[in-house]
Amino acid sequence: MIDLLVVGGGPAGLATAVHAALAGLETVVAEPRPGPVDKACGEGLMPPAVRELAALGVAPAGQPFHGIRYLDAATGRCAEAAFRRGGGLGVRRTVLHAALAARAAELGVTVVPSRVTDVRLGPESVTAGGLTARHLAVADGLHSPTRRALGLHLPTPAGPSARYGLRRHYPLAPWSDRVEVHWSARAEAYVTPLGPELVGVALLTSDRAPFDEQLAAFPLLAARLAGGPGTPVRGAGPLRQRSRARVAGRALLVGDAAGYLDALTGEGLSVALACAGELVRCLREGRPEAYEQAWRRASRGYRLLTGALLWARLRPALAPRIVPLAARLPRAFEAGVNLLA
Repeated sequence: MIDLLVVGGGPAGLATAVHAALAGLETVVAEPRPGPVDKACGEGLMPPAVRELAALGVAPAGQPFHGIRYLDAATGRCAEAAFRRGGGLGVRRTVLHAALAARAAELGVTVVPSRVTDVRLGPESVTAGGLTARHLAVADGLHSPTRRALGLHLPTPAGPSARYGLRRHYPLAPWSDRVEVHWSARAEAYVTPLGPELVGVALLTSDRAPFDEQLAAFPLLAARLAGGPGTPVRGAGPLRQRSRARVAGRALLVGDAAGYLDALTGEGLSVALACAGELVRCLREGRPEAYEQAWRRASRGYRLLTGALLWARLRPALAPRIVPLAARLPRAFEAGVNLLA
């Protein structure tokens, strides 16, 4: 019997597998798609994520960035803060996936091309996708079918607060060593340097409209991007997903499958990598039930800061004040950025 079966071979699942292999656990990853798998995301690794990857022996190629800049979409007024401890890294999703997959293979992790459709929990083992393991790590993404199969999914009310992400790449030289967050009345545009001649633009919005139509709400940014043809658009959402718990017997949820609030602060991968380590630590200690509290501790800062910023963003009277307030209170803005970094 294997020690750990990981459902989902994305970054969260592969990071969990790498942690497990480093801990001496026999690990198998079930992932039906051939890698590397692309998806809509901001592709900016904040400093904690860079440090977590380094601890795993993973060093993906990318473009360093050294802080965050908020800009008003119409006026260009801005607030910016530099990271005090280490830098971030803009990394193509496919490059990150390939680097994690290579490290997992180097450590002897087996990846099987299997789609898990059923899970059977027992007192001593878990059976899923025809494989039996002592424990199951569920890392199959935002809309995790395994979370639903385990009865852990909580529905999220539909409505104007539902948010979606759209991403496109542009073959342009980065014009800043910061990740830029442009704020319009109803959306944010994240500009991440990904290489010497590549930037990624991710839009977060509650509006269901094409990328170019939404980009028009950012005239200063749209003018900068006019010099480079964009790649096809990828989308994701609704972003907010809820889980009743992170533990069901011998099954533990990690990454987006564990529940997701929003991409506003760019901390999704940092939290996923940290929680992957906590999950394996709890298994090594023989206390899988302790993972719920470990997940809450590891994600608390993200949930509190992202929740507060999202609360303000969804209120028409407050949203236009976010950038001016950050510009007027530079020390507070810098403190908030470095709380995440």
